[in-house]
Amino acid sequence: MTGTHTGLPGGVGISHLSVYDWPAADGVCGGTPHMHLACSEAYVVTGGRGAVQTLTTSGYEVTPLEAGTVAWFTPGTIHRLVNEDDLRITVLMQNSGLPEAGDAVLTLPPEYLTDPEAYARATVIPADAPKEEQERVARIRRDLALEGYRALREAEGPEALAEFHRAAAALVRPHIAEWRERWRQGAKAAAAATGMQLDSLERGEYPHLADAVVRSQQPAACGKFGMCGLLDVYEN
Repeated sequence: MTGTHTGLPGGVGISHLSVYDWPAADGVCGGTPHMHLACSEAYVVTGGRGAVQTLTTSGYEVTPLEAGTVAWFTPGTIHRLVNEDDLRITVLMQNSGLPEAGDAVLTLPPEYLTDPEAYARATVIPADAPKEEQERVARIRRDLALEGYRALREAEGPEALAEFHRAAAALVRPHIAEWRERWRQGAKAAAAATGMQLDSLERGEYPHLADAVVRSQQPAACGKFGMCGLLDVYEN
């Protein structure tokens, strides 16, 4: 048995992102600040110019983004994409795209984070609604998340950020079994397949080489309203 994995290499997810150019109350154009709890995420900047604002226990930082930049961050990083001039990014997501499949908590004000139903009402974009309505809802949730984000940035001491971490972890806890299955079928399966191939090669065997395949795909959806901008997404 050589082991197989049919998803993208390494069990990653991929999407193309055109960052929102909607101005916010602070005059900055960009996306919705949020945090991932179990996944790292990487940006490969393909065009335009902007930045990513990040907030962690180490403090607030701004990382400039321009064509050719590769930037990435680990779970627990609150991030806000800023669009200064037609910022376009290819996004690589850990665990078969889990960040776009649930591993994200928006920085809404605390009263939403402690009420799962209120959080869902404030964050879900109706898939069957007209584009104009989807954009209206996406703008509202972006601006609501910016309220909580500004409060976290302005807070003195670590307590506010620690409380956000606690609330976010409690909010996603019911979904962990589903996340684990995506990880098992994606990144874990990809790593296991490599291990089995190395074992075979060490024995002087190479049956997996005869099973080589080539795959390609087009986006499964284009222009989807994501957290940070319009997304072209691929099946994982």
